Amino acid sequence: MLKKQKPSTQSSFLMPTLYEQCDPRHCLRKLGERIPWRDFEEAFGELYSEEGRPAKPVRLMVGLLLLKQMYDQSDEDVVERWVENPYWQQFCGMSDFQWELPCDPSDLVYFRQRIGEQGVALILAVSAQIHGERAKESEVVIDSTVQEKNVSYPLDTKQYRKIIFRCWKLADRSAVRLRRRYRKEVRACIMAQRLRKDPRRRKAARRGHRRLCTIAGALLRELERKLPAAVREEQRENFSLYRRVLAQKPHDTEKIYSLHEPHIYCVAKGKEHKKYEFGTKASVAMTKTHGVIVAAVAHHKNLYDAHALPEVLDQAEAITDTRARRAIVDRGYRGRKFVDGTEVLVPGRAPRGQSRAKSAAMRKRFRRRAAIEPLISHLKADFRLLRCFLKGFQGDQLNLMLAAAAWNFRKWMRRFTLFWLRFLCSLFVQNIPLPSRRLT
Repeated sequence: MLKKQKPSTQSSFLMPTLYEQCDPRHCLRKLGERIPWRDFEEAFGELYSEEGRPAKPVRLMVGLLLLKQMYDQSDEDVVERWVENPYWQQFCGMSDFQWELPCDPSDLVYFRQRIGEQGVALILAVSAQIHGERAKESEVVIDSTVQEKNVSYPLDTKQYRKIIFRCWKLADRSAVRLRRRYRKEVRACIMAQRLRKDPRRRKAARRGHRRLCTIAGALLRELERKLPAAVREEQRENFSLYRRVLAQKPHDTEKIYSLHEPHIYCVAKGKEHKKYEFGTKASVAMTKTHGVIVAAVAHHKNLYDAHALPEVLDQAEAITDTRARRAIVDRGYRGRKFVDGTEVLVPGRAPRGQSRAKSAAMRKRFRRRAAIEPLISHLKADFRLLRCFLKGFQGDQLNLMLAAAAWNFRKWMRRFTLFWLRFLCSLFVQNIPLPSRRLT
């Protein structure tokens, strides 16, 4: 159940509140005043029961999620730093300085699962709406990237080894006596994979690879025979996943690259330093002039970029209540000229008879399109989009939209700080006396 909010009490001259102690010109405090926290409380209040122990305030949990993404912290680090920073506490709605942790780090996991994709989409919408008319431009820039998952390079040998270890663990937990565990042979096959590119060891490595697959299949079939019916039914999805891994070939489609993240796929973006990336494809849309992110969509399949445009444009329309008239993209989106009333502009050779003024305007648009490339780099380097540590495809969606919301909030904070810097500079320039000129 939600905790009842206490009415704000009048502060005394002996104990000022945290709101009065913080600098009123601080950008994080101004952002806390600008965000409509009441909208979050009304939207997420329906997700709580009316019985049970009082939950943490909604503003506290949403504020921790935003601070985590804006300052590139993990769940554990953001909770620990929250105790040290009075501006973070005031941003989360605290009236007095707190000496204890606001919550357990695992509470952030449960809160993300509670609000789900719709709740995080509301946070993204609020982050775009605080920019006002800057988020309602008629032209948007769209590009795609890969949000890598927290998995190692997916060799089939690693998958076989994990299946064997999981079978051993399941047999011990269910008190099933295996006919043979193959411990010594498995260890030898794993050691044979070292320096497998050496021509003298390549044959032994391939032989060990095939033997690991055989051992994993033998253990899996033995467990299916000996496990109790209830445990076998409980492990049915896992066994099906193991069988798919053991049966897949190097050039198969829809391969399984990770046992704990089976939804990820391989994406080749043509990068020289990284030929293949394993995760999910993500599309980002920003306004052309002001660079406000108005859409961030994670795709369940490795779609062609042009086929992902309808979903991105629909989300941008839902967030800003404005349908973009033009979408400026790169050559990876060739093949679509219009998507549900939105014109798709792809760089290429100008049509015959096009005026010089229109050609100059198109060149200006495509030069501006390049601004989304550093934006995606900032999302990856500063806002936790480089590697997703949240579980499942839902975790990919939540991490992407939270990173986009953090970008919008930090952009508003920078704009607020620059406004006051320009204002102070103008006052300083006005007070400088002009040098007097001597008459000759």
